[in-house]
Amino acid sequence: MALTKEQKKQIVDETSQLLITSKLSVIANYQGTSVKDLATIRKIAKDNGSVVKVIKNRLFIQSMNQLDHLKNADRQVLNQMLLYVFNPKDEVSPAKTIFEAAKTIKTINFVGSYQKDGQFLNAQETEMVAQLPTKQQLKGQLAGTIAAPLSGFVVVLNNNLAGLINLLKARQAITK
Repeated sequence: MALTKEQKKQIVDETSQLLITSKLSVIANYQGTSVKDLATIRKIAKDNGSVVKVIKNRLFIQSMNQLDHLKNADRQVLNQMLLYVFNPKDEVSPAKTIFEAAKTIKTINFVGSYQKDGQFLNAQETEMVAQLPTKQQLKGQLAGTIAAPLSGFVVVLNNNLAGLINLLKARQAITK
C-alpha cells in the first residue's frame, strides 16, 4: 500500500529528528535479510539504546535536505535496500548494533555512516568505529585506572600495619 503525502511528511519529520539527535547514524544494506533477522537486529539495537528504521532512500534524502549540517553530505551510497540505526546517547552503539548482527546474519553489511557534523564515514571506517569501546566501557576503564594506585596504596598500608602487629606479637612472646 502506498504511503499518503501526510504519512511521508511524518516519516521525513521523524527521520530528521533522529538525525538531529543521533551522534552517529549508521547505514547498512539489508538485501536478502529475513523478517526474523530484522527482528533480531531490532532487539540488539533496543538492548544498547539504538533505534533501527527501514526508510525509503528518497525520504531519508528529504530528511537530510531539511538539516543544514547534512544538506551537502555525500549521498552516493543511498541507492540500495538500506536500514538506518540511530542513537542519541552513544556514538558507538549504532555501529556496534550492525557489527554484532553481522556476526550471525551474513546478509547485513555496513554501507557507511553520518557523524553529527555531517561527515560521511565509509563502510571500513564505520566498522572501525564499531570496534571501539562504548562510553560505559570507557568509564569503567577510567574508574579502574584511577582506582589502581589507590588500591596499591591501601595494600602497602595494610602490609605495614600487619608487619607492625607481627613485630609487637613477637616482642610480647619474647618478654613472656
